[in-house]
Amino acid sequence: MSPHRERLARVLPVLPVLFWAVVVADLVSLAGGYALGHTLAKPLLMPLLALHARVCGGPRLLVAALLLGWGGDVLLLSHADAAFLAGMASFAAGHICYLVLFRRYGSAARTGGAWLTGAYGIALVATVALLWPDLPAGLRVPVAGYSLLLTAMAYGATRLGLVAGAGGALFMLSDTLIATGVADWPQLPRPDFWIMLTYIAAQFLLVRGTLDERHAPATAYREVRPTTP
Repeated sequence: MSPHRERLARVLPVLPVLFWAVVVADLVSLAGGYALGHTLAKPLLMPLLALHARVCGGPRLLVAALLLGWGGDVLLLSHADAAFLAGMASFAAGHICYLVLFRRYGSAARTGGAWLTGAYGIALVATVALLWPDLPAGLRVPVAGYSLLLTAMAYGATRLGLVAGAGGALFMLSDTLIATGVADWPQLPRPDFWIMLTYIAAQFLLVRGTLDERHAPATAYREVRPTTP
C-alpha cells in the first residue's frame, strides 16, 4: 500500500467520529443554553464534513459548497446586520456550487415532474409573501433573492435522488426558521437548536446523496465486471 493510501486508511475512520462528536457537542450546548460551547463547536462542523467528503472522493464543488457554508456559519455567529448579509452571501455562493454540482451529476428524470416544481414554487412565494411585511426594510430584497436561490438549490438536489432531495428540503426549513427569527415571529423553545439540527442534517444528507451518486457508476461496473481472469 502506498503512503498516501495508508494515510487515508488511518484518517477515514476518525473523521466521522470527530464530526458526530462535534455535532453532539454543538446540539447539547444549544439545548442547554451554553453559548460558548456552540461558539466553539459550530466552526468545526463544515470543515470536518468537507474533509470527510474529499477523502471519500467527493467532487471539488461539494467541498467548495461546504466551505462556503462554513463561512456563513462563522459570520452568523455575529448578530450584526453586516455580518448577517455577508453570511447570507456566503451561503448563496455555496448554493450556486450545489446547483452546478447537481446539474453535472444529477438527472432531470428524478425531479418528480411538474407537481414538485409547483410545490417548491408555492413554498417560495408563500414564504416570501408571509415574511415580507415583518422583515426589516433593508433585508427584504436580499432575503427574497436568497430565498429564490435556496429554493432552486433544494429543488435541484432532487436530481441526485431522495437522500439529497431530503437534504435540500431540510436546508430550506433551517433557513426559513432563521428568517422567522429575523422577522420577529414567535419561536420554538431553543430556536437555535432546531436551526442547527435541520442544517446539520441537510448538509450531511447532501454530502451522502452526492457521494452515493458519484460512486454509483463505479459500483455498478464492479457488479457486472467478470470475475474470471
